[in-house]
Amino acid sequence: MPNKISVLVGLQWGDEGKGKIVDILSPEYNIVARYQGGANAGHTIVFQGKKYVLHLIPSGIFTKGIKCVIGNGTVIDPVALLEEITVVEKEGVDLKGRLFISRDAHLILPYHKIIDAVNESKNDKIGTTKKGIGPAYFDKYARRGIKVSDLELKDVLKEKIAKNLDYLKSIFSDSSELKELSADSVYNDLLLQYGKFKKYVAFTQKLLNDAIKENQNILLEGAQGALLDVDFGTYPFITSSNPTSGGACTGTGIAPNRINNVIGIFKAYTTRVGEGPFPTELFDDCGKKISEIGAEFGATTGRPRRCGWLDLVALKYACTVNGITQLVITKSDVLDTFDEILVCTHYKYGDDMTDDFNTNVNILKFAKPLYKKFKGWKKSVNKINKFSDLPIEYVDYIKFIEEYIGIEIKYISTGPSRDEIIVK
Repeated sequence: MPNKISVLVGLQWGDEGKGKIVDILSPEYNIVARYQGGANAGHTIVFQGKKYVLHLIPSGIFTKGIKCVIGNGTVIDPVALLEEITVVEKEGVDLKGRLFISRDAHLILPYHKIIDAVNESKNDKIGTTKKGIGPAYFDKYARRGIKVSDLELKDVLKEKIAKNLDYLKSIFSDSSELKELSADSVYNDLLLQYGKFKKYVAFTQKLLNDAIKENQNILLEGAQGALLDVDFGTYPFITSSNPTSGGACTGTGIAPNRINNVIGIFKAYTTRVGEGPFPTELFDDCGKKISEIGAEFGATTGRPRRCGWLDLVALKYACTVNGITQLVITKSDVLDTFDEILVCTHYKYGDDMTDDFNTNVNILKFAKPLYKKFKGWKKSVNKINKFSDLPIEYVDYIKFIEEYIGIEIKYISTGPSRDEIIVK
């Protein structure tokens, strides 16, 4: 039997509940690897009755025996990494031989966070988490980024930090915080931090491909969501990397022909954090009700999420560009008390109707959603663990989504805990 190499992708604007699903699926795999993003992601899982939010370490870390990889496509804030390692270890998790950090991952340094905050203070802000993610990726592609492996080359490291800081101070000359930041302090702090996580650094491309040769199963975990992808999302209101399934290859060193399963995850409604068009956004009591019941606040920033009805136009597009083979629906229990539930099936632009998703925000912002109405199931699905026991109204809702998208919904999450899941 061939080994499973799966990718788990968020299909909306992030916050779909990927952390819980990775946690549930982890026992089927030998390795869970994160392939992009940084500490701007917040993957929430409930383990032994306690809630944890992981930002960098893959969500499979609480499954005994699973190896967890932070891949080369990520950007790592050493401060956030060490804080997270401390949290996990306090829960009795031994990371020795279980956590592996790519030597080729790029680093987020203090000046990246300063620049991010400066950019977000302007009128044309994107709505980032101000965690320095975008500026770190910018340096990566401008060929002046600092990799984990550079921490072994002290003279090179010191020179790179000094050159980068001089360059940034000349551009952001009004930033008093940047003026006060010295290359020596960045360098010295970085070496101290490296001393604490050096033991986890590895040649992860080799580790992962050796595991494939040994017929091990690997789950590749994305952060954010497909509609925030730098290429396929609602640019410029996007993240700075590729959460889509293609990013799993470039972010880990696993070749495309090795991947044999792409799992897509979406909420029973839609949310978005930050700026940008959102065709099904609700500004009425329904939107407020979804927000309150769903506790829709960002796991990383605590910002309230914008809420709206499920957008099947956007969802079908996301499934297409990711090559989804199985679907996971989450948080449908949030809709348990609604008399009526709407799903968007088309957009209207003036007199024209379409079921195509347009990533150009200057066009998408004019989209008017057209809805199909469903009768609410008016029953708690929270403790149901068999598909056959679900209310008929809920089953009709699920079947319509499957028919519209053309892909089976394999997993139905009915609550935040591990055991609140239905497998069809």
